[in-house]
Amino acid sequence: MAKTVVLTVGDAYNLGFGKNRIRYAGMPSDKVYSIVPMKWEFFYRGYSWNQFYPVSKRDINIDGIDIHIEDVNPDEIRLIVG
Repeated sequence: MAKTVVLTVGDAYNLGFGKNRIRYAGMPSDKVYSIVPMKWEFFYRGYSWNQFYPVSKRDINIDGIDIHIEDVNPDEIRLIVG
């Protein structure tokens, strides 16, 4: 079941039980946006990394979850998850 999610810069969304949490990191340029997958392991210790995508890239997959980017701007991103 698909769900629409709107994230502003710094907001996070959990992709599901046992899946990564993602955070919108904004747009370092007018042609690139960044999403940060955050992996949690071992008593709340975790790690994360920036993934950079061209604005033209509208379909991505993070931790086995399909995500469609409806709209992206420097302040927020609108996703359809699932």
